[in-house]
Amino acid sequence: MQSQLHLVFEDMEASDSVRRQVEREVDRLEREFSRIIAVRVVVKARSHRRRKGDLYAVRVQIELPGGRRVSADRNPPEDHAHEDAHVAIRDVFAAAHRQLQDEARRMRGDVKATVAGSHGVIEALIAEKDHGFLRGDDGVQVYFHRNAVLGEGFDALRIGAEVQYTQEEGRDGPQASSLRAFGVSRRA
Repeated sequence: MQSQLHLVFEDMEASDSVRRQVEREVDRLEREFSRIIAVRVVVKARSHRRRKGDLYAVRVQIELPGGRRVSADRNPPEDHAHEDAHVAIRDVFAAAHRQLQDEARRMRGDVKATVAGSHGVIEALIAEKDHGFLRGDDGVQVYFHRNAVLGEGFDALRIGAEVQYTQEEGRDGPQASSLRAFGVSRRA
């Protein structure tokens, strides 16, 4: 384990088996994402029912570069599977793993923000370069490539045609990742 681990037991005695499981789970996360700075884990006995066993709540906070954090917790009401601290730990680390994967994708820039269902009008078609531009209802000019055009395709588009499109942030500004014409005008 390379990152700093801070493990807290609340309302229960410290357990070597729980500590070993938490360390194994942190090691597993570090193998996939080596840039983890610190991990804080709180294991808490939620109730002392003693007839059937205690319920355990587990919270994990993972610190990443750039001040980013991932948090997950398992604190379900009366989830009898969590009468075993090891099951609660397994479940919370599975959730933390999924969130860590999502955050890693965002950090790499693999996740693009999209704006679905925007409307606009075709403003320019540059057939020899297989792209064009539309003007969205918000007044923003949006680039689109031939491959983004659905339906009848790029060659059927006309300047002035109304379109519905899904916008994402491209390398050089807003671009349409998909575009469908629903109004036809004369080609200019």
